[in-house]
Amino acid sequence: MFLFIEKIIFTFSENHPDLNRTTYYILILILAFFLPIKKGMAQKTDTIYHVNKNILTGDFKNMAYGIVTWKMEGMGTISLEEIMVNTIISKKQFEIKMKDDKIYFGSFEASEEKRSVYIVTPEKKILVKIYDIVEIYPIKNSFWTKISGNFSLGFNYSKGSDIGNLALSGDLSYRRKKVYLELAWDGNNTYQKDTLGSRKTDVSLAWQRLLKKGWSSQLSVSVSQNSELGIKERWGIDVLGLKDISYNDWNRFYAGAGLNLTHEIPYGDVPEQDDVAGVMQLVWRVYKYKAPKIWVDADVSFLPYFTDSGRYRAVFNLNPKINLLNDNFKVGLKFYYTYDSKPPADAVSKNDYGINFQLTYSLH
Repeated sequence: MFLFIEKIIFTFSENHPDLNRTTYYILILILAFFLPIKKGMAQKTDTIYHVNKNILTGDFKNMAYGIVTWKMEGMGTISLEEIMVNTIISKKQFEIKMKDDKIYFGSFEASEEKRSVYIVTPEKKILVKIYDIVEIYPIKNSFWTKISGNFSLGFNYSKGSDIGNLALSGDLSYRRKKVYLELAWDGNNTYQKDTLGSRKTDVSLAWQRLLKKGWSSQLSVSVSQNSELGIKERWGIDVLGLKDISYNDWNRFYAGAGLNLTHEIPYGDVPEQDDVAGVMQLVWRVYKYKAPKIWVDADVSFLPYFTDSGRYRAVFNLNPKINLLNDNFKVGLKFYYTYDSKPPADAVSKNDYGINFQLTYSLH
């Protein structure tokens, strides 16, 4: 089936020779992901005791940013505010992150104390307040049930051209004990009639490992292209240390710092270049539950070069979204801005920016 899908895309690419290699492989990845997958039936044996004394029985999906995602027979997947949860019962195993940065692995047992729950681990039973929990994720056995993601499609206005373009972006994440793996892509191709005017593509694969006291380590590999800044290909490896500054029921704000190794292939006759740079990063994720539900992702990165005196790069992304039909479908905007103080000699400009109007589907 996968080879059949690849053949379809290859035929499409022959009819559209301006389709770049990165976009080609992104299409293969996305279509392959939608192959029929045999899903195991979830055991709906979890129980939530509501503060109004109602009892909800179903399948506990996760809790993040103060929202419990819960699946019930007949009602489908619903969202429940953490402040409405009195206690929880579940024999499944969860990864549970607390406000004080402690991480537990265990199941839940009901507590008679108001707005409290017991976390049951192999070693002990710990009584905690519901409002002190910032994240709950099931520890699942199936590879596919550990994957979640977003797929966005829209159009864009970019500095490189006054012509609208096709924008394809998204991410797939995989979670297991103390480990988080994310594949992200963002492609913006501007067309004028049958001619490709400008191209911006970013693909990255990041691996995070949770440490202690709000610290994490991250290793990421990326490849990008930006015709406006004269970059035909840029391959990079980042090694970062991350620290949570604020993490609660409505936002996560964290900072990172580390090193970047880069190999650049410019357009034209400009020679290839290898560089070492520092990386400083700020990331902010916000969630608002009250209607209309709002998600905001923002990040800014600054890279001062050690091997190319006077050169530095800056990247800024802002992505607000609101729910459209339910939490799986969202509509929003994505703004990006990139700056390079010393781009390759054949570059059109030192900066590039654009705005995408996006329709997003969220998986799991």
